[in-house]
Amino acid sequence: MTATLIDRLTATLRDVPDFPSPGILFKDITPVLADPALMRDVMTEMLAPFRRSGVTHLVGVESRGFLFGMPMALQLDVPFAPARKPGKLPWKTARESYDLEYGSDVLEMHTDAVGAGARVLVVDDVLATGGTAAAACRLIERLGGSVTGVSVLVELGFLHGRAKLPDRAVHAVVTF
Repeated sequence: MTATLIDRLTATLRDVPDFPSPGILFKDITPVLADPALMRDVMTEMLAPFRRSGVTHLVGVESRGFLFGMPMALQLDVPFAPARKPGKLPWKTARESYDLEYGSDVLEMHTDAVGAGARVLVVDDVLATGGTAAAACRLIERLGGSVTGVSVLVELGFLHGRAKLPDRAVHAVVTF
């Protein structure tokens, strides 16, 4: 990864104070989405450590993980599966609860999204406290898959989210 990519990314991300609640400094990725060349470069970087790891499925975490996950799945030529908030998926689901920096939530996936032998890459926009990514990993494993790694655009290192992902390959394009 080049310093130029990190410079381009950090110059493009927008900080939004007190969102979604007071005291949170939100890293807004929407300016990155408006730059096709930057999006292409960050997705290439997000995939780089996992291209030769035998990924068979990609799971994007609601909702911004979908924005990166689906095009990345197409690049790898593997199925994409969404990990969604409760009640958003129309078929039989499995669910996993988790804590995040400003509350708690639940993720759901279709019960047939991944299965035995699936080697899954989990993709999201931000790794903060690690609760969401850890929940996605547990859910994938309960459905019979194994987690090859977790790839994110931004890691908020000061929140120590990697601690909730022990023994997992975690890759972030930029860490704050």
